[in-house]
Amino acid sequence: MLAPSAEKVRVVKQIARPEIVFAAARRAGTSRLFFGGSDFKVHSIDLAAEKPEPAELGAHTSYVTGLALAGPRLVSGGYDGRLIWWDVASGKRIRDISAHSRWIRRVAATPDGSVVASVADDMVCRLWDAETGSLRHELRGHAEFTPHHFTSMLFACAVSPDGRLVATGDKVGHVNVWDIDSGSRVAELDAPGFYTWDPVQRRHSIGGIRALAFSPDSSRLAIGGIGPIGNIDHLDGKPRIEVFDWRKGRRIGEAQGEGRGLIERLEFHPGGEWLLGAGGYSDGVLLFCDVDARHVLAQAKAPMYVHDFDLDPQTNTLFAVGHHKLATMKIGDDTPAARKA
Repeated sequence: MLAPSAEKVRVVKQIARPEIVFAAARRAGTSRLFFGGSDFKVHSIDLAAEKPEPAELGAHTSYVTGLALAGPRLVSGGYDGRLIWWDVASGKRIRDISAHSRWIRRVAATPDGSVVASVADDMVCRLWDAETGSLRHELRGHAEFTPHHFTSMLFACAVSPDGRLVATGDKVGHVNVWDIDSGSRVAELDAPGFYTWDPVQRRHSIGGIRALAFSPDSSRLAIGGIGPIGNIDHLDGKPRIEVFDWRKGRRIGEAQGEGRGLIERLEFHPGGEWLLGAGGYSDGVLLFCDVDARHVLAQAKAPMYVHDFDLDPQTNTLFAVGHHKLATMKIGDDTPAARKA
């Protein structure tokens, strides 16, 4: 599938939500989506239904900010620092553990569903046995404070498609790549273009790495967030993506969208044809780049600020969640010939 023009990204379904939806996970091969957000709850919904109705699984005691499917289990993480395991078939709670001392920002799972990774503002990534809930590794390699002595944040993590690596990214633009089996750090990268310090107006820092994604062959690592900000009160930086050859520690390319915005989620097309970043500012943004982030191929609007999405390349469908909406979008021509292209 070739990268679409902005005109060929179309919304086919929108579902209004009272909350801000921060996280989503879709069961592969289906239209069943799990989502959670500012109402503290975890929901399930079948987006293919004529009138989709969400079903509540249960709740955290604060915002739900991370979801990952690990085999027959769904794992949710929240600002309460807890990870909760849910049985996908029954929707019942399996276990509830105190995983982090500060806000959990992201949860990810290996493709085989054996390991779950969580990152939080305690600046630690923890790897969990998905079946038993036992801690496998505690990964420490991010500074607790920014260079200007403010508390830092650990926003992002991503697991490689081969299931061997996990990458973590923080507020000041530092990335660590870890070996999942051994828990050892195998690479470090710095992307300072994602971090802005305002020494005059607010004496405050903003930005940070908000999204990470490995390429299909695990050789590239994409980083998403916001570019340099001139006025931090108005978040007037551009949506920004950088791609690294992480083994060599070399940045391959960088791309910036038009207008203001923040990239919250990244994913490479599994065929290796393009890279998609999503996020927004007052409106939602979809930013398509080549896999090296040297060129912006297309920029399109989303119907809301996007916090998370899942891409189904078989049907050219994007399942997105964000500010007060769930949305299903078609990318490119929705014809058998286009899907084979």
